[in-house]
Formats: sequence, structure tokens, C-alpha cells
Amino acid sequence: MIRYARLPTGNGPVWAQEIGESWDLLDAAPYDGGVSTGRRVRNPGLFLAPVRPTKIIAIGSNYWDHAKEMGKPVPTLPKIFFKPPSAIIGPGDSIVIPPRTTRVDHEAELGVVIGRQATRVPVSDALDYVFGYTLVNDVTARDFQAVDGVFARAKGFDSFCPVGPLLVTGLDAGNLPLICRVDGQLRQDGNTADMVFNIATLVAFISDIMTLEPGDLISTGTPAGVGPLHHGQMVVVECPAIGRLENPVVDRDDR
Repeated sequence: MIRYARLPTGNGPVWAQEIGESWDLLDAAPYDGGVSTGRRVRNPGLFLAPVRPTKIIAIGSNYWDHAKEMGKPVPTLPKIFFKPPSAIIGPGDSIVIPPRTTRVDHEAELGVVIGRQATRVPVSDALDYVFGYTLVNDVTARDFQAVDGVFARAKGFDSFCPVGPLLVTGLDAGNLPLICRVDGQLRQDGNTADMVFNIATLVAFISDIMTLEPGDLISTGTPAGVGPLHHGQMVVVECPAIGRLENPVVDRDDR
């Protein structure tokens, strides 16, 4: 298992690899072949979102219990939609509730980061195209989703895609706990073993439709327990192997 992060510096964001108790700075993203610059930092204190994807592909109703709680049938094929890269924020950044929405929900998810270009890859080879894993909160304006009948507005607002804190390789992503707490209260307690479509199936399915580029992010769906967020709350998505993705919630000023 190797852990990577994206760190702020005086010269702009840099990627880094954890080495013991310090972070070895890289000359590029690890999924783009970044290598050590020979410089290290200790205790960076602040992490940025550890991906810069060309696209974010998200999966709907990919846990049996979540499909049930939403009153939807379990899909027979993966249900894909997009979130814009402009929705990405990092650990500690604020989720901003936009005006006129009456309900914004958290959705704890495992994020899959692509490591090399993938076009029409078979399921048997699909995991060879995965670089590593991170955490995603697929924040959703649930009322807008219901009104629109499509997901673009409901899931596309700036700040509606917290990602982080780390990008981790070498995990058994088929058996990872996914936890979400709001102000310390447990909301979601799931496991990736309960996905309807596993990661290899998702990568193969998506790459048959569109070419996946290094750094692209697949947000793989959420377990049951989604619920509302309100101004002043703190939402935490966590997985022991990846860390804690913590984000405060605020109202937009013009609400």
C-alpha cells in the first residue's frame, strides 16, 4: 500500500508520496508518472483534493440497500452520470448549500482513480487500469434531483464533490468499510462488498462508452443512510485505509 497526497506550497500545489513520517515531493501526479524531486516535508497539515480529473463519472443506485431506501429498482446495468471537475473541493473546504434548495444530502462513496488510458477494456483486465482509491462525498440537492428528473443541476454545484484526503494504491477495494458521520452522529455504515456492480465491471462498462484518461475519477455509488446537511454542520466520510474526509457545511451568502 502506497499513500499519495496533494499538498499546497508557496509555488503552488504539488503531489507527494508518504515515506515514513514525511512526504516526498513529486514532479507530477503519481498517475502521470511523477517521480521524486528529492525534497521532503514533514507534517504538511493541509491536504488538497488528490486528483485533477478530466471527468468525474458517478454511479447511481449501486448498493442494494441504497436502491431500496430510495424506492428504486436495482439496476441491471450501471447507471452513470457526470459531475463537473469544478465541483471538486478538498479536505477542510466548505460544502456550500445553494439558494432555493430545501434539501442537500451527503453520499459517502469510494472513488476510483484511473492510472492509464482505458478504451474498451475487458472486465478481466479492468483493474490493471486502476491507479488507486480515494474518498468522495457525492453531495446532492435532492429536491432539484426530483424536480429535474436528471442529475446535472442537483449534483453539479461548486463544492458538491469533496475528494480526499489521500490517494491510496494496493487496496482490496472489494471489501472496504465506508462510514459517514454528521456532527459525530453515524449516518452511513456500509461496505464496498455490497456493491451491485464491482469496480472491474464499472471500469469495463464505462471504458466501452468513453475513453478514460489517467486521473479520471469514478465515484462508485453510496450505501444506505443518505441524509440532509445544514449550515454549521461537519460531515465526515471515512475509510480506515484512506483516512477521513472532513468538510464543514455553509449556506451561500445569497441564499
